[in-house]
Amino acid sequence: MNMELDDFKQAWQGLDRRLEHQRALNAQLFVESRLDKLRYGLRPLVWGQVAQIALGLLVAVLAGAFWVARLHVLHLLVCGVLLQLYGLSLIGFAARNLYLIHGIDPGSPVLAIQRRIAELRAWRVRVEGPFNAVAGCFVWILVLWVNLAWYGVDLWAGGRSIAWMTLSAGAGLAGVGVVVWVMRRTGHGRKLEDHTAGRSLQKAEAMLAEIERFQQE
Repeated sequence: MNMELDDFKQAWQGLDRRLEHQRALNAQLFVESRLDKLRYGLRPLVWGQVAQIALGLLVAVLAGAFWVARLHVLHLLVCGVLLQLYGLSLIGFAARNLYLIHGIDPGSPVLAIQRRIAELRAWRVRVEGPFNAVAGCFVWILVLWVNLAWYGVDLWAGGRSIAWMTLSAGAGLAGVGVVVWVMRRTGHGRKLEDHTAGRSLQKAEAMLAEIERFQQE
């Protein structure tokens, strides 16, 4: 009888170990599948940054060619230089995003990945987003002036400089006012931050939260 009980205990313990091993294997497969989806889910964001670098490079080259050919016209020179700086800023922001994305290693612990994602979100929400919102209120003015000057229309000439400068500055400041009003009204709400962070980043955060809930269970 004692031998039968010992055999039964050993068999039960062996079954328990196999079940525990199977549960650990299933948990590992679940985490790995979610991390693979996370990596693929960030691809649209990566391609978006690559496209932004291409756009920034195009703007910087064209703006550089514009002001180099107009060194003798101060206001057009300033417009071209500022537009080129904006193009370079697009490249810089995209390069920073790609650097942060590259630092997200799916093989790392979940906590380390969460920290990387949080760093990327903070950069896009607290730095890149506000810059783009404010710069966008004025960069269209530079694009307008440069494009018209390319076709021989100088808004500065003919005694129209004060009127055009006042109109352009007023429109830009009005845009900044709208941006500030929206930010104050929403209080940097979650919806506004999610929109600035991007859909790919939201999906990555959701997958990490799912993994965390699964591990806690």
